[in-house]
Amino acid sequence: MIGIIVQLSLSWLIVWLFEKGSLSFLGFYPTKGRLFDFVLFFLITAICCSTGFFLRMYFAKEQWSLNHSLTPNIILEAVWWNVKSVLFEELIFRGIIFYILIKKIGSLKAIMISAIAFGIYHWFSHEVIGNPIQMAMTFVITGIMGLLYAYGYAKTFSLYIPCAIHLGWNLTQGFVFSQGPIGKGIFIQGMPQPIVNVSYLVFFIILLVPMLSTLLINFFLLRQRKQTEFKQ
Repeated sequence: MIGIIVQLSLSWLIVWLFEKGSLSFLGFYPTKGRLFDFVLFFLITAICCSTGFFLRMYFAKEQWSLNHSLTPNIILEAVWWNVKSVLFEELIFRGIIFYILIKKIGSLKAIMISAIAFGIYHWFSHEVIGNPIQMAMTFVITGIMGLLYAYGYAKTFSLYIPCAIHLGWNLTQGFVFSQGPIGKGIFIQGMPQPIVNVSYLVFFIILLVPMLSTLLINFFLLRQRKQTEFKQ
């Protein structure tokens, strides 16, 4: 939480020094439209992310069961941990620097730079430095998601939609299906894992359907929206 406070303080200082502005460029003020967008994009992303696990259950015969050791405190801590991590990353890659880049070089170039930086950042956060294959996969997957997050901000000049998509993906994968760094979540995988051989086609379907559906559906919805003009 301290890191987020520092980020907000530095963002305010930078935008005030150079533009005599405020943190309104983050679009934090909660309007009905922004709250509706947050819920909509969060749910769409969570459902799309879940399809990968349903496909794993169907094709790979995985079994998932409810974690009976869950408590309200564990759930709250997990949600808060994910909210903090998402907000921290969004303030870095879709915050003041991204806002300035949009104004200086335009949305398209700014989105590309933000996505590339986001992909490189995950080499370190996922600790894959030194493994070329994992580095390439991490860069492509997180970089493409970074394109969507950046486009969401550039289209609306608000962090509500990028945060909703980012949180919907991370919370579903990391906590709902216990694939994150914080331990067991809502559903846990039955052990031992079944040994099932699947074709390369099925493997790529399981791998790509969640991400592609997330990208395409959210991009389509964003594309239909009228471009928001930022006013300080």
